[in-house]
Amino acid sequence: IDVKPDLVNAVNGGVSPLKEPGLNELVARNVHAGRLKATLNYEAIAQSEAVIISVQTPLNKNRKPNLSYLMKALKNIGKNLKKNMIIVVSSTVPPGTMNEMVKPTLEALTGMEAEADFYLAYVPERIAPGNALKEFVESPRLVGGIGPNSTKTASALFRTVCKTVIETDAPTAEVAKLAENTFRDINIAYANQLALICEQHRVDIMEVIKLANTHPRVNIHFPGPGVGGPCLPKDPYLLINQSKPTDYDIIKTARKTNDYMPNHIVKLITQALKNTEKNIQNSKITILGTAYKANIDDPRLSPSKPIIRKLISLHANVTVYDPHCNQSFGAKKANSIHEAIKGADCLAIITDHTEFKNLNLQEIKTLMANKPAIIDGRRILNPHEAEKLGFLYYGVGFGK
Repeated sequence: IDVKPDLVNAVNGGVSPLKEPGLNELVARNVHAGRLKATLNYEAIAQSEAVIISVQTPLNKNRKPNLSYLMKALKNIGKNLKKNMIIVVSSTVPPGTMNEMVKPTLEALTGMEAEADFYLAYVPERIAPGNALKEFVESPRLVGGIGPNSTKTASALFRTVCKTVIETDAPTAEVAKLAENTFRDINIAYANQLALICEQHRVDIMEVIKLANTHPRVNIHFPGPGVGGPCLPKDPYLLINQSKPTDYDIIKTARKTNDYMPNHIVKLITQALKNTEKNIQNSKITILGTAYKANIDDPRLSPSKPIIRKLISLHANVTVYDPHCNQSFGAKKANSIHEAIKGADCLAIITDHTEFKNLNLQEIKTLMANKPAIIDGRRILNPHEAEKLGFLYYGVGFGK
């Protein structure tokens, strides 16, 4: 069930609305076999034995969770809920949502009792875009029921597809899901702070991380231009949703650090142009990548957005190229990497697409303007090769 007619029509036509390896073939095969059907009609719930809720749970302007999409789904499920159904929430939610919102809402709407008349569980998704089908099957799946009967029923459902199911309770599963992404956000923030320190002390963050990670109990992530996507920038705020302003400083500081990094990229661009005796107003700046991560078409909360908008506000001439994503965030969109780079004074790599990792720097040098600069936001190029070819190279955490 979806609220968008174009998505429903696409699925019923055997076409996946999402770009994922193998997903289009899987959708087509199951639609043609009569095993998969999409609809706008919530009454289809009444003919189901299991319902999985996977709606968005975004933040509002005050960085508080907006659970209106979840509530709408619950109301429509409540109108069609039948005895012995299993209802699964897979959307990422703040701690306490299952017991304090989902359970009482469904019980009030139906007059039935969860765990006795129907089953209710929290089973958070753990997939990475670009590898969704494989990770859906192979990543261990947390199953947290609101009681033992619900846990058992939901586990049986997911064991039909997932290789490993780990049983727990709903509140624990809620916090565990948020803990995963918050840990990653904090680790990236640490890497980003280290990168800024390395720039000050003229050492290379990549070498520092390589050496530090030889310690058997150290695993530092890599720095970058910021953190994007629908999960990592949001989930820490869901975890600390009910906190006081002075609580959980490490989580809030990590968010602040990662949110700062797009500004740092703009500073590196400005500094590079200044060191090539150019000003930002009269320079062509090429941004490579608007997707938030490599080899996907999703631009949600991409660090490219604040970078591009800040550069435009400074009256820069900004061109973007992304082989996977159509979003340009208000900049001029090039159809090829050659078109994007031609005449550019500064090239900034924001997304580590495979195509960008294989750049021919010698060829790029001939296409760019005199005194070309490179800002390597993902540290995917060899800085010494770039400098040897005559580029002014700046990378996140590359001390000059």
